[in-house]
Parts: sequence; structure tokens; C-alpha cells
Amino acid sequence: MENERKPKDLGQVAKPYAVLLLCIVSVLINFLGAQLALWLKLPLFLDTIGTILSAALGGFLPGIAVGFVTNLINSFADASSAYYGALNVLIAVAAVLLYRHGSFNKLPRLWLPVIVFALIGGALSSVIAWLLSGMNIGDGISAGLATRMYENGVDPFIAQLVSGFAIDVVDKIIVCLVVFLLLKVLPKSLKHRLLVSAWQQAPLSEEALAQARSHQTRSVSLRAKVLLLLTFATVLTILPACAVSFVQYRQTTISEHIKLGENIAKLEAGMINPDQVDDFLTLGEAAEGYKETEAVLYNILHSTTDIQYVYVYRILSDGCHVVFDLDTDDLEGGEPGDVVEFDESFRPYLPDLLAGRPIEPIISDDKYGWLLTAYEPVYNSAGECVCYAAADISMGMLTQEAVRFLVKVVTLTLGFIILVLAAGLWLSEYNLILPINSMSYAAGGFAYTSDEDRSGSVERIRQLGIRTGDEIENLYHALAKTTEDSMRYIADIQQHSATISKMQNGLILVLADMVESRDKCTGDHVRKTAAYADVIMQELKKEGKFTDVLTDEYIQDVVHSAPLHDVGKIQVSDVLLNKPGRLTDEEFHAMQYHTTAGGEIISHAIALVSDAGYLAEAKNLASYHHERWDGKGYPCGLSGDQIPLSARIMAVADVFDALVSRRSYKDPFPFEKAMDIIREESGTHFDPDVAQAFLNAEGEVRRIEEEFSRQYEQAAQKEEAANGAGI
Repeated sequence: MENERKPKDLGQVAKPYAVLLLCIVSVLINFLGAQLALWLKLPLFLDTIGTILSAALGGFLPGIAVGFVTNLINSFADASSAYYGALNVLIAVAAVLLYRHGSFNKLPRLWLPVIVFALIGGALSSVIAWLLSGMNIGDGISAGLATRMYENGVDPFIAQLVSGFAIDVVDKIIVCLVVFLLLKVLPKSLKHRLLVSAWQQAPLSEEALAQARSHQTRSVSLRAKVLLLLTFATVLTILPACAVSFVQYRQTTISEHIKLGENIAKLEAGMINPDQVDDFLTLGEAAEGYKETEAVLYNILHSTTDIQYVYVYRILSDGCHVVFDLDTDDLEGGEPGDVVEFDESFRPYLPDLLAGRPIEPIISDDKYGWLLTAYEPVYNSAGECVCYAAADISMGMLTQEAVRFLVKVVTLTLGFIILVLAAGLWLSEYNLILPINSMSYAAGGFAYTSDEDRSGSVERIRQLGIRTGDEIENLYHALAKTTEDSMRYIADIQQHSATISKMQNGLILVLADMVESRDKCTGDHVRKTAAYADVIMQELKKEGKFTDVLTDEYIQDVVHSAPLHDVGKIQVSDVLLNKPGRLTDEEFHAMQYHTTAGGEIISHAIALVSDAGYLAEAKNLASYHHERWDGKGYPCGLSGDQIPLSARIMAVADVFDALVSRRSYKDPFPFEKAMDIIREESGTHFDPDVAQAFLNAEGEVRRIEEEFSRQYEQAAQKEEAANGAGI
């Protein structure tokens, strides 16, 4: 991974005042957009332009901050705005991801941001509005369309959801177009200056940063683990708080209902003249003061919607005798003197009720609904309980109110949770993830082939400049030191290996020269054949022949081991090697033994130096360089592809050098004649591909032959001059 600084791009870290200015301007843009929609009386919001713009330019933190602050400020004018703050935060997060994905680069790609933002700002917003409105159609911008859909038979929740999404799609089309145009107008240098970062190392190039962020792991990535840990810790902290708040709110609401019921019952009791209760029971409305008292009780009933029923009973053993039982919209009250059977929920309290003692409020859920009933005894001047004033407080709205409260708590805390997670991920990315991934990529890209590559690898580690001030920095320094030490160690090893290789090649040539010096006519045969073999292999490689075999390592092994192809001649008599005439059949058979002897000698060497790969080719060369393509060669009579490639190559080089060189039994052939013989023997003596490659490289072959001939003539002249001088 390249670690290049770009001073005019990512290398310029955003200044705090620039980021603050971006946030302020973005919040103002949100307000201006909202005011423009109000001024033009558009059924739109246009209040997320600044949020999306700041997220695209500055990253997660500015975008989330702008979205959160916008709704926080709006809540001073409209308290319900605070409950939608989490949606603006989610839009900011989505904007960063979509911007990095390239969704704002071209106009046709804007469909994805529009849909995503509409799902968040329209669909999710509708769900929140539905819950906050007690599972009814809310009163927002989409309420009119939702109501019309509901009147046409659409389910109210579906109507709320579809209308909210549809209107927000239009809103987000305008918003995304404005953001797209602003991003195109702003200069690239300004965009990079506004990007919030907290580099704890040398800033990475865009390509390197993309690689570091998309680092593949075998299992769960470090970024995912950090996110899971932060989410778990945050939720584990917030969830109990929300649960406690919910339970506390519910208990508080029940307590308030109990207090309301008790106060209403006491107020009723205070309005009743205990000395008139008997008349009220027997005479009803005809009794003096009955209608006046009933009117007061009706006023109490209608004082708040929480009061479901108001009634006054005298409790006797046969049931509840009606003194007052007020009519409601859904239930007609009893007449004075009527007897109402005891409800099962009151059975445990009958002894106290019959004795005229006060009882605690009772919560029941029966055919009349979920009610809280408060009874207040009414005593006469003699201290006797003449009746009970009762009030039923509806508890039916308690669940809806509790759900609304929970939704408010969750939506209020969700924005804060996302802000905490974003801040935690942002800090962990620059202090943990990017430094580790940078080291991983730099270490994984080490090159060992040359001094320059090794130096470049070490320099890439140095250029990271990680300065987190913690264990990560210690790890970085340890890696840098280990890398430098390893590179020095490798350089030393390669230097020693090169020295050993040179000594090895020198020893091979010395050994070959020792063998060759016994033959007064062969001259530089081993060096010339090695050069010819190299020419053939390079030409074959260029022509695309034997690509699976002709690797650089293979070519090097063959060239280095080529001088050993005649090492077996050390076991051939000097008389045979230097015989001026043709050899007899018996002598020729003895000469042929040098191939077998050479193979055996090198086999012994392989047993001693088993890891010297070049010796395997040396054995092939020594054993089989006199084999023929048609199978008429020696010592094994191999044919075609049975003959190792290196031996087929040496066969051409060996014969050609023998043709153009002076021997005790012949004069050298002209170059062209020798080339013609190679051409004629192709397919019989020689591998056709190898022979053709040799012929195709005629220019290089001629250069080598002339160079060695010139060296030979110069050496001969020096020797003749020395002999003439009597040296």
C-alpha cells in the first residue's frame, strides 16, 4: 500500500474554526430551507439540506452535530421537534455513507439518496408521529393526505405511512438536487479542508485510505468489534435507564390517577348533606335539594375527561343502593333506590364497606373497562356512615400515554446514542483501526528482490509515523525496528549467498578447466557451449516455447552447470583425448563412457549437497548431451521428449562448437557450413524446436563465435611470440 502524502488533499487536516463555521452555516441553511417552505406555503420541510451537506463535507461528527442541534433548537418553538432529532442524525449517517459510495457524483445516482432519506424522514417519521398521537393519524404536513386516504377506506396506519413517505420523496428530491449542485460548485481543495480527521500518523492518500478501510479479515473485523462493544455498552447503560423511566412514569401516572380519584370522591362527599340521604333514597328527585346536589355532581363529572363515572351508593348486605348515579354518553345511570349487585372485584372489601370504614382505591378491569374506583364514606352528625361517594377514573389511556412516553424517551436518547457511537468509531478509526491496517498493508507489501525494493519497504514503514502515544505506537516502533533489522539481515545473507554462488561457479569453471586442459584441442569449449545454451534458452523463451520449464531460475541453473557437461572425461585416458586421428570402435566406446562417468560423479555431489538445484541439471547435461532426437544416441538411446530439455539444448551447442572449432583430427568448419549441418540434423539428431531457436538466433551465435575465435587467436599469437623470444 502506497503511503503518499498529498499536502493539498488529505494531508490538510480541517481547522477547528473551519469545522465550526461549517456546522453554523449548515444549521442556518436548515433554518432557511424550512422558512422558505413556510413562506411559499409548500407542504415540504426542506430542513435537511445543511445536515446532508455538512455530513458529505465534514464526515460523521459535523453531520450528526448539525442534525442534532437543528432539532434541538426547533424544540424551543415546537417541543415535539426534539422527538424527531434521531431521524436527522440517521440522515447524517446515511449521507456520509452514500457520499463515500459515490451517490452524489452523478445526477442519475441521486435516486438512492432520495429513497433512503425518504424512508428515514418520511416512513420512520410517520411511525413516530403515529405512536406519539396515540396510534392515530398525526397532525403534521402529511396529515391532510393521510386523512383523505383514511376516509377512502385505507387503514389509518398505512395511510399515515404512505402519505409521509410520498411527501418526503418530493422533499428529498429537492434537497438532494440542492446538495448535488452545492457539491459541484464547491472547489475540491475546500472540500478536503472541511473534512474532519484526527490522524495519529502521516495522512494516507485516497487510494491507501480506501484500502485500509476495506481491509479483509478472516472473521469479524476490528471495526465491527468496536462498534459491537460501543453499542453493547451504550445500550446496556441506556436500556435500564429507559426501563426505569418507563416503570417510574407508569407508577407516577397511576399515583396521579389515584390522587385524582380520591380528591374527586372527597369533593363529592363534601357536596352531600348526610342528613338528607334517607330522603334522597326514598323520594329521589322529589326530595329537597336532590336536583341541586345532582347538578353539582354533574359539574364534577364534566370537570375532566379522566372521570368516567360519578355515583353515590349506600352499601348494605343485599347490594349497593343507589343514591345518585349520573348518566354518561355510553351508560345510563340507575334510579334512586335501585339495588346494584356487588362487583366481584369488591368482594374482599365488603366487610369494611358494610362497616362504613374507608377503603383504598380499587383498580378493576371488567365490563365497564379498566377503571380506578375511589370510595369516600359520608358520615352524619352521629358519626354513622350513611353512604359512599364514588368516582371511577378511566385508566384506558394509561397504556397509550406510557407508550407515548417510551417513544419520546427512545427517540430522544437514540440521537444521543448514535452521536456517541459515531464519536467512538471515529476516534477508534484514527487511533486504532487505521494505524493497525496501515502497518498490516505496509508489512504485507514488503519486497525482498533487490536493495532498492528492500529500502522502499523499510521507508514505507518509516513514513507511517504512527504517534498514538499508546501500545499501538509501541507496536509500530517494534515493527519498524524489526523490519530494519530483518532487511539488514537479508541483505547480509544475500551478499554472502552471492559470494558463495560466485565461488561455486568459479569452482565449477576450475573443475571444467582441469578436465578441459587434458584435451589440447578443445580450448574454451565449456565456456562457449554455456554461452550458446544461454542464447538458445533465451530465444525459446522469446518464442513462447517450453514456458512451463524455461523460468529464470531454470535458465540460470543450466548456464551455471553447463561447464560440467564433459566432467566425465576426467576418467577418459589422455591418449584418447589427444589422439590426432579418428578413434577406433573400441576407443570410441571408451570415449562414450564419459557421459555415464559424468552422471555418476555429479550424483555423488548431489548426495553431499542435496539442496543445490543446479546439480540436477548438471547431471542431465553430463549424462544425456550425446542422446539424439531419433533415439540413436548414447548412453541410453533416449529419443524425443524422453531426453531432458537441458541435454537437448546442450546437444546443439556441443555439436556446433565442435564443428566450428579446430580438433586434432580436423580443421574448423566455416560458420555457414556449421549452421547448415545444424539445420540438416534438425529432427534427427536435434530437437526441431531447439535447433530452430538456435538458427533463429544466428546473429547472437555469430557474435559469440567470433568473440571466442578472436580471443583464441590473440592467445595463440602471445604464445607464439613468447616461444619466439625464447621464453
